[in-house]
Amino acid sequence: MKLLGTTLGKATSILTVLIVVIALVLNYFDDPVPAKYTSMAEDMKTMEENFRHQNKSCFVLGASGETGRLLLKELLERNLFSKITLIGRRQLTFEGEANENLIQEVVDFEKLDDYATVFQGHDVGYCCLGTTRAKAGADGFVRVDHDYVLKTAELAKAGGCTQFHLESSRGAEKNSKFLYLQVKGQVEADIEALGFDRFSIYRPGVLLVDRQESRPGEWLARKFFSALSAVGSTSMAVPIHMVAKAMVSNTLLQPEQKTEILENSSIATLGKSF
Repeated sequence: MKLLGTTLGKATSILTVLIVVIALVLNYFDDPVPAKYTSMAEDMKTMEENFRHQNKSCFVLGASGETGRLLLKELLERNLFSKITLIGRRQLTFEGEANENLIQEVVDFEKLDDYATVFQGHDVGYCCLGTTRAKAGADGFVRVDHDYVLKTAELAKAGGCTQFHLESSRGAEKNSKFLYLQVKGQVEADIEALGFDRFSIYRPGVLLVDRQESRPGEWLARKFFSALSAVGSTSMAVPIHMVAKAMVSNTLLQPEQKTEILENSSIATLGKSF
């Protein structure tokens, strides 16, 4: 037992040193964080108040998922919109008192054209819609993460929506050889072509979250990247609540271009700052 304890202790020490070394390397290659994300914290309350007075409405796709659930929580707590519409395949239930600004619309994603009116009259759209290849198969993954997402963006644009905020993935690239990254990159490009006044793409790395549904292999990855995050690296992973905070906070900022891409480091900075 003493030998086993000594062995485990050495292994833990080696793993700790390895994580610190990797974190230092990753920090060296971290994506640069735009200055605007590090200098706006003191103005956020003023921007929130000004935004509320504009009486805007928004919709959220994917509110039943991990990011979408926290995004909705953030939107409700900060009370930025006069109306929030959840668009999904089923009605969601919430604990506590009902929010008078919250409406739910149930749609059939296979027949989205029949629900065009649901997408009318919104100023801002948030999309956290997605599935996995393991859960839906290759064809199902493409249908959800590309076809559904693109169709909702098209209907939103036609309905007068001017801002579209999309949760994507680090490494998204339409020419990638990996299906996941290829689909994410392709839907980014297709939505950009729609010509929203503002299109914000969020590319988080590994999402640090204890998922409600178990996914084999993710637990070990989350533990490893959580350790990296704890020692300062923001290039590869981000706590999921920071993604939600970043999506809401960034809505209040003025983009430098019509299409903006926030990589993991920018998301982490925004999520911490506000």
